[in-house]
Amino acid sequence: MEGDSMMASVCAVLFKESENLEGKRRKIKGYDFNQGVNFLELINSLSCTGFQATNLGDAIEIVNEMLEWKLADEAIANDCSEEEKNPKFRESTRCKIFLGFTSNIISSGLRETVRYLVEHRMVDVIVTTGGGIEEDLIKCLAPTFQGEFSLPGAELREKGWNRIGNLLVPNDNYCKFDDWITPILDKMLEEQNSQNILWTPSKTIARLGREINDETSYLYWASKNNIPVYCPSFTDGSLGDMLSIHLCHNPGLIIDIMQDVDGMNLEAVRAGPRKTGMIILGGGAAKHHICNANLMRGGADYAVFINTAQEFDGSDSGASPDEAVSWGKIRATAKTVKVHCDATIAFPLVVAATFAPKRERERKMSEHA
Repeated sequence: MEGDSMMASVCAVLFKESENLEGKRRKIKGYDFNQGVNFLELINSLSCTGFQATNLGDAIEIVNEMLEWKLADEAIANDCSEEEKNPKFRESTRCKIFLGFTSNIISSGLRETVRYLVEHRMVDVIVTTGGGIEEDLIKCLAPTFQGEFSLPGAELREKGWNRIGNLLVPNDNYCKFDDWITPILDKMLEEQNSQNILWTPSKTIARLGREINDETSYLYWASKNNIPVYCPSFTDGSLGDMLSIHLCHNPGLIIDIMQDVDGMNLEAVRAGPRKTGMIILGGGAAKHHICNANLMRGGADYAVFINTAQEFDGSDSGASPDEAVSWGKIRATAKTVKVHCDATIAFPLVVAATFAPKRERERKMSEHA
């Protein structure tokens, strides 16, 4: 009898009745390659695959919602004025998208992905680091090459090759950058003194984008399309070296960072009743400033973080979207996800399933209009 009672207790633990999940949660099911290779269907299957594939699928769904949201949709639902239901009003009041990234994103081939988004005005505000500015400009002057993570640093130094992960940047590239940017800095100093211009990082970046005059550059397109590019860590990298050298040879140029801090915050505040969305690749200063700007308006409505940092050291880079909710940087009602993945893998897939098809649909509609 005692054995029967013990076994009954064990069975009760092992065979605890489940609460029914049908209709409450998606069923896990991966892509079936028996149906051939359909890349769109493969990407669509990610949300039901599990683990980080599901997070990537969720990121795609959230970005698509950012792209489809219109203030006028809510105006119609709330029986607002005819003006607010006007198609032109609908276009001018879409979700305001902040794109943030670290310098290694532009060092890599994701530069071309960023350029595509900026060229077609698919993001509204960019925040990056010093390297995210200089790497774009330098690539217009000379290429970056593929290397290996294991290449010995001492040997590379002897050859004048700088390693960024498994990328190689010849030191000559920075010499070309110095030759290119120095006359521009001289001219900016002259305009500061003769026209009383107060330069900021964003004004300087817009000027550099115009000066480079190269369609492969995302800064060129940002300048052309009036998309602000903010860089709170403007001196972090070769750009800082160039400014320091210029200061020695031709002192006096002032670049006021505080105006840009205010400018970033106002980008979010002036979104008004529009929703705001954050897409942040990596962490650091770019992530912090985008999140902090959205704090000023009561939090962002959408957030997609893609990085490999973990939160258990208390870093801002690794912090989850829910931590940002505790600060008021993301609304409690927001749709958010963090994808724990190298952005060079994840972000092209996100763009392929969101921005790119939207752009293609709009292109076809304009051709048939």
